[in-house]
Amino acid sequence: MFDDLLSELTKNILEHGGKQLLVPDEFCERVSRKGNCKLNSWLWDVPEFRRWRVTRLDAGDRLQVLNSVAYPHDQNDMPIMGIDLLWFEKKQKLVAILDFQPLVQDEEYFDRYFDGLKSLKQCFNEFNPDIKSNIYDVSKYFSPWALFCKGGNFEAEHILPKVFSTFLKYYWVNLDLYKANENHIKSQEINLLHIDYDKYSAERDPAHGLFSGFFGKEWAEKYMKEFLFPLSIEKINPSF
Repeated sequence: MFDDLLSELTKNILEHGGKQLLVPDEFCERVSRKGNCKLNSWLWDVPEFRRWRVTRLDAGDRLQVLNSVAYPHDQNDMPIMGIDLLWFEKKQKLVAILDFQPLVQDEEYFDRYFDGLKSLKQCFNEFNPDIKSNIYDVSKYFSPWALFCKGGNFEAEHILPKVFSTFLKYYWVNLDLYKANENHIKSQEINLLHIDYDKYSAERDPAHGLFSGFFGKEWAEKYMKEFLFPLSIEKINPSF
């Protein structure tokens, strides 16, 4: 379902100077014990970014997933880019979340980086509902304009590709805005916020249960901590 979007994301990264990095064999490709699910992972070295990862899970007509998170360098106070797309073929159900994940909930910060996301949310009613979650505090690392959709085949085939392309375009615009302005947040604080983001996400991400079911709890735990959220094992100053 998401092959074309993965290709588009890869093309975007390459066009902005990205170079593919080696991923450990145990994470690069993993096939489930029953052979009914395959997970592929990629890491990219992209100018102005500390880490850019991509995950593609293929469990046939049961589930398809495309996930990507981009962390700017700690000299760059841009939002973290988050993409999480799930397609349940048997149920013909799409769940999609795309967001510029803010480091701080601050009006000045929003005014700098979120005009594109605001306009995108206004243009597509299918991605307009507010996120409600029992897992995450949506006022922490989600923006007020996070794109969220629970739809079907029409949204997956006709709306999502348009949203996805424009979302990427506006995120790259933020890179130009960062270069043209002084940072709103200091470098040391950005680093601490990235650590906090990984710790927060590693504790709550529901993908842990999904990976445990397909690949076993031990491997899932290692994948979460060492590939998806490696800063989650960093020590952080309690006073922060």
